[in-house]
Amino acid sequence: MLFIINFLLLLRKLFFITKNMIIFHTTTGEGTIMSRKRVGEVLKLFISKSAVSERIEKVKIALDELGVVEDKFYNKNVQRSVLIASIDSYNLIKNYNLEMPFGYLGENILLDYNPYALEVGTKLKIGGATLEISQHCTICNHLAVIDVKIPTLLKNDRGIFAKIISKGEIKNGDEVYILGL
Repeated sequence: MLFIINFLLLLRKLFFITKNMIIFHTTTGEGTIMSRKRVGEVLKLFISKSAVSERIEKVKIALDELGVVEDKFYNKNVQRSVLIASIDSYNLIKNYNLEMPFGYLGENILLDYNPYALEVGTKLKIGGATLEISQHCTICNHLAVIDVKIPTLLKNDRGIFAKIISKGEIKNGDEVYILGL
């Protein structure tokens, strides 16, 4: 009996270890087979409004070819339509005994996955939308308001910009996939 319990626990552990390494294959509308690898999930979503200084947390956001609907940067620059940040950036700041509220990096999407090493052109499927990494985000001096060390600490860890390839809705808890042919 103990052997069976240990075996089941081992199987469960292996499932959770390999869960994020599973690659799915789907067929696009054009008949192309596309693989997608699950890498994480959405933790928080934000938009900016013109008359409000703080980011507004949302449960879901809608994206179309012009950007994040309702965001003050909507239809400004399609190459910088969406800012994606990682929880790792906030943890890095916390490691220096500094506090920074979520959304302060200016992100629209906060992930439990660190996408900063992804190459420009990498496609991500998040919820119902498909995004393409368009450029890495430069550091903004407004971060120094909390502490002058923050811009230096986050030099390469602030976020990445993406453009929308296919419109859709993204919700908290949605899974994130890297797409490839």
